[in-house]
Amino acid sequence: MSYQTGFLNHFATEAVAGALPEGRNSPQRPAFGLYAEQFSTSAFTMARAENRRSWLYRMRPTTAHGAFVPYAGAELLGAPDGSHTTPNRLRWDPLAMPETRVDFVDGMVTYGGNAGIGVHLYAATASMDARAFQNSDGEMLILPQQGALRIVTELGRMEVAPGFLALVPAGMRFRVELLDGPSRGYICENFGAPFRLPDLGPIGANGLANPRDFETPVAWYEDRDEHFEIVQKFNGRLWTTTIDHSPFDVVAWHGNSAPCRYDLSRFNTIGTVSFDHPDPSIFTVLTSPSDTPGTANCDFVIFPPRWMVGEDTFRPPWFHRNVMSEFMGLIHGVYDAKEGGGFVPGGASLHNQFNGHGPDAESTRKAMAAELKPSKIDDTLAFMFESRAIIHTSKFAMEGGLLQHDYDACWTGFEKAKLPE
Repeated sequence: MSYQTGFLNHFATEAVAGALPEGRNSPQRPAFGLYAEQFSTSAFTMARAENRRSWLYRMRPTTAHGAFVPYAGAELLGAPDGSHTTPNRLRWDPLAMPETRVDFVDGMVTYGGNAGIGVHLYAATASMDARAFQNSDGEMLILPQQGALRIVTELGRMEVAPGFLALVPAGMRFRVELLDGPSRGYICENFGAPFRLPDLGPIGANGLANPRDFETPVAWYEDRDEHFEIVQKFNGRLWTTTIDHSPFDVVAWHGNSAPCRYDLSRFNTIGTVSFDHPDPSIFTVLTSPSDTPGTANCDFVIFPPRWMVGEDTFRPPWFHRNVMSEFMGLIHGVYDAKEGGGFVPGGASLHNQFNGHGPDAESTRKAMAAELKPSKIDDTLAFMFESRAIIHTSKFAMEGGLLQHDYDACWTGFEKAKLPE
């Protein structure tokens, strides 16, 4: 696979020499009889620095399709109605792999969501072939936990292994192929402002995720004249139609609204070198701002391998109640605040706003007794979708058989503090 680097840069790429118009060449008459299409994921009048759009030059226009009708698959994908939401701290075992052939679309399962985001897991045993998925409700941040994916989009192909993220713009058609057997992972569906890099403030010019490490595919096209199914998520429901050719027929494109991938191992962690564990916001990879300055619709945060060097302090995350709601997952290894078991790769947890949480009793005892010398947290990758609103849970999340009903027990056994007489 070939890639271009730089988050939200303007790119120009063609799979056939001469397919991309230059200078004053009119999009009305592209080369080779191609059709010009503008793909916009922001309002036309958005400020230039925030405007996201790409010009696509394709073999057929996307207008050539019949009516969409309701789609009966992916029965566990949908917005929670709030009737299963509780203030309780929740944790789940990993999603089981299907015993039959299930692709990415039909393997998506909703765990929670709110007006700003949807939180889903997926488990797939088969590649998509003559079908594509289009999410018109929001962009999709995809995190494989097991099994690498090839995500074929209208603008090119990306290989995304565990330890990478893929970001697909709202409205972009794509299919998911499995590269090394069954695959399982996590999805954040973002209905709010598109994900962007967070401002660095006092950190300065460098650190956290760097724009150059985000990779956008180069143009690639598929010339297949056969029936393709298009499954579209629109207004919270799934719809389907059929076209007579591959939708992946974009021969050239230029612009800055495009899918991308990011290797999470390239994240430059920033931490304390004196005392006190930093706020988890210091681990933000991408953010979707809200209309309240400083409060995100969604932050995507990771907890990768890193050095811990603080003095006279408690090194795991401290106990806290937070205005933000936190959905966590684990790609591999052990999370340093949950060493007592239960939080395993492929599993998940949810701590909704203002409900106390933090390290379990065993992790707390070890941390309070540990010699405070420099140490490396290694072989781990946890993440968090953090939202300013309550994350409502789905019926499946609460009644699907994966919920750990003994989760609260990990916070039992704390000794009472002994005050002086």
